[in-house]
Amino acid sequence: MGIKEEMMKRGMQAMSDPRVMKLMQNPQFMKLLMALMQVPGKVNTFTNEQAKLLASTLRLATAEEVKDLHRSIRRLEREITRLQEQLAHKT
Repeated sequence: MGIKEEMMKRGMQAMSDPRVMKLMQNPQFMKLLMALMQVPGKVNTFTNEQAKLLASTLRLATAEEVKDLHRSIRRLEREITRLQEQLAHKT
């Protein structure tokens, strides 16, 4: 049995516990639980923002910027090829 299956099994066991059911009915607990579930996403967003800021400060290109540049180069290369073909057909 994998970790995911084991966690699901234990989660279902916990959900059937009357103490847990009582906690789940508490609005304050549910609010806290929802806030805890958002923490990983917020940490990830914060980390990405700080990495971009650091890259900007150090004048480094981010992976996203490099991808954009590669896309632009490919587009320009296609445009050059198209224009060369048009020029070849005119002569």
